[in-house]
Amino acid sequence: MSLENISANKSFGGWHKQYSHDSKALNCSMRFAIYLPPQASESNKVPVLYWLSGLTCTDENFMQKAGAQRIANELGIAIVAPDTSPRGEDVADDEGYDLGKGAGFYVNATQAPWNRHYRMYDYVVNELPELIELTFPVTTKRSISGHSMGGHGALTIAMLNPDRYQSMSAFSPIANPINCPWGVKAFSAYLGEDKSTWLKHDASVLMSKATQFVPALIDQGQGDDFLVEQLKPEALSNAAEQSGYPLTLNMQQGYDHSYYFISSFIESHLHFHAKHLNM
Repeated sequence: MSLENISANKSFGGWHKQYSHDSKALNCSMRFAIYLPPQASESNKVPVLYWLSGLTCTDENFMQKAGAQRIANELGIAIVAPDTSPRGEDVADDEGYDLGKGAGFYVNATQAPWNRHYRMYDYVVNELPELIELTFPVTTKRSISGHSMGGHGALTIAMLNPDRYQSMSAFSPIANPINCPWGVKAFSAYLGEDKSTWLKHDASVLMSKATQFVPALIDQGQGDDFLVEQLKPEALSNAAEQSGYPLTLNMQQGYDHSYYFISSFIESHLHFHAKHLNM
């Protein structure tokens, strides 16, 4: 699978690079970013944290705003940030910001016209890691994290694939999408009206029934405008209590939904993942 290097920037001794490639899973050209710390070499491969971004974002939001490279350098962790959806002129879209381009929701769409391109689950779980591990000096040890829609993606993907991820974390995740407007709109379009097909993409449902545990850390701002209607962290708390899931959920007073919040706590998340990646 050929890669085209779009950009390269030195950062804290390592390199932040953007690449494009043709994706078989998504049937279009895709872009991702990777930060390789200076420790990474063919003789010293490093583990990877996959970061999934939220609605309207691309690979650039996290890499430019979170301030994660300094800590990734110290810990010897690579970071990979894919785009949030397929892109291109022939890719289906919607007038709203919460469906279509920039809003892939990390599921495999089964409904037309979305099912031609919107297979973000397959891309994140299988195609992208295979490409990263074949191309760059990284190990097969993976953790996953994300924000908002990407937090939903990180949690559900890790719980559906507990043998593939050492740890999972999220900032302000859409915790119970089957019961919030963002999730209902996206799942109705991508997965259809049969709500039984939605359940495996709901973090609270998965956590309540889990028997294999991926260590989990979540930070949620109490000043988040989307807290009550869209995010519903209490559903995750209840689910973890029901199954005995090893969840740490921190409610952070005054913080909102922005990257000011993420950059304030990204260091603790990276240390959390490093603990599990380096075991």
